[in-house]
Amino acid sequence: MTANEQIICKPTHWFILRAAAMLAMFGVFSVLFYIDGTSGYRKKNYEYYLHATFEPATKEFARMNSDGALTAEQWKAFAEEQKVGFPADREVLPKDLKLPMFWPPILTNYEKVKPLQSHLLWQEYSGENELGKTPPEHPFDAKKIHEQIIVFYICLGLFLVTLFFLIRTMLRSIRADDEALTTVTGKRIPYNDMKTLDLRKWDTKGIALVDYDGGRARIDGLTYGGFKKEHDEPAERLMKKIRSNFSGEIIEYTTVTEEKPATDDVENA
Repeated sequence: MTANEQIICKPTHWFILRAAAMLAMFGVFSVLFYIDGTSGYRKKNYEYYLHATFEPATKEFARMNSDGALTAEQWKAFAEEQKVGFPADREVLPKDLKLPMFWPPILTNYEKVKPLQSHLLWQEYSGENELGKTPPEHPFDAKKIHEQIIVFYICLGLFLVTLFFLIRTMLRSIRADDEALTTVTGKRIPYNDMKTLDLRKWDTKGIALVDYDGGRARIDGLTYGGFKKEHDEPAERLMKKIRSNFSGEIIEYTTVTEEKPATDDVENA
């Protein structure tokens, strides 16, 4: 490191990857909760109530054909007048669903219903109409649907906050030259204005605090620069640059006994 070298610490890949992972997670959750709240749960309710029609239909067929005299025309005339038992609350159903809805054509087909196998009827019908092979075990009420929208807004808010901090961090850096330290906010702090350099968290968390005339600055070595040896430890080189030009008080952890005064924790540079 030459005397006039400027050390520049940019956001580390570790921070960017972590923030990107959080961004992806909140983004995926936002999409999933939005789909469930706007259409997903309503579609599942549609499948639930529609599926609930199939077993009663086969039972009714068995009752009407108990003596074996039911004809295809009689069954079709009966089935075509039957309606799917959807709830009165339209908030829990797809918005484009037209009511009343009559039984699906497959349930009016005498030959298909005659084997009395409602699960096979549903498998065939759902496959032809892009519905779930296995319908939901229970319907979702309006409260549950509204909860999905609330959680969607929460996840969206977290997504936007994470995106803001990611963009802001990527546009920032920490710099040190022979005259001053430039913080992530762009404030230039001359070494002569620095009073205290607190390094008690530097070795464990990569964080140092600088007290100067007018305020305090935070140096985050894990976020900016990093300590990877293959990258020549940018954060450590930054700190060496600061210490080589700093003439104030440096605070570090030292091994002390109870008899020693508290001031022994303070090492003057």
